[in-house]
Amino acid sequence: MLMYFTSDVGSTGRRTTPRAVMNLRTLREDLRSRASEADAAVAQRFFKTGPGEYGEGDHFIGVRVPEIRKLIRVYEELNLRQVESLLHSKIHEERLLALLLLVRKFKKARPDEQKQIYSIYLDNTAHINNWDLVDLSAEHIVGGYLHMRNRRPLHALAKSSSLWERRIAVLATFHFIRKGEPDETLAVAEKLLNDEHDLIHKAVGWMLREVGNRDREVEERFLRKHYQTMPRTMLRYAIEKFPEELRQAYLKGTVRKCT
Repeated sequence: MLMYFTSDVGSTGRRTTPRAVMNLRTLREDLRSRASEADAAVAQRFFKTGPGEYGEGDHFIGVRVPEIRKLIRVYEELNLRQVESLLHSKIHEERLLALLLLVRKFKKARPDEQKQIYSIYLDNTAHINNWDLVDLSAEHIVGGYLHMRNRRPLHALAKSSSLWERRIAVLATFHFIRKGEPDETLAVAEKLLNDEHDLIHKAVGWMLREVGNRDREVEERFLRKHYQTMPRTMLRYAIEKFPEELRQAYLKGTVRKCT
């Protein structure tokens, strides 16, 4: 396994030292020092960790995101092997911190290192298994890596049986939206129109809304083609910021359908 090898070579090619191992151990202690049983109980409910729910079995210790972010700079020198081992944790906050560390490393990395981080990310989607983990990382790593490359991996993810890989596919396109390139978002959204999961409906609707925030005409062309058949939640998210009269027209089905 990846954890606590003092004489192994990490993913960055640097040898893991006893000091680095201690830093990883200290990181976990730092997280726990910020934990709250009350916040953990709230998070367990909010992130639907009960039997049969989408986050079933996820374990929280009750550390809020601003506190987690404070640790990024403190532990940014952890190597990729260590960060990957942290991503394998059963504790949600440790996985979130691992992903935020990967995002920070990706933004500062050379192209070859970015490829390595992107590969680690896609190799570990089984551990990126709640919506906040996806939403805080996919656009930066997956979207950032694929921006100037072939986008086929996104469409493979959109067809995945994994809820979280499908959400990664659509959230990764936020990177392109911010660059003024909505076409990939619309293509992925079209693939997910018949998805059965509410978390995909919300994600697609959110990204369509972000497209519209930058170019309402582009969003409306898509909506006029699909709004009468797309899931209701998806539509509501997509038109949330429309003028009330127009929003009601979409909800009532009176907007002229685009052919």
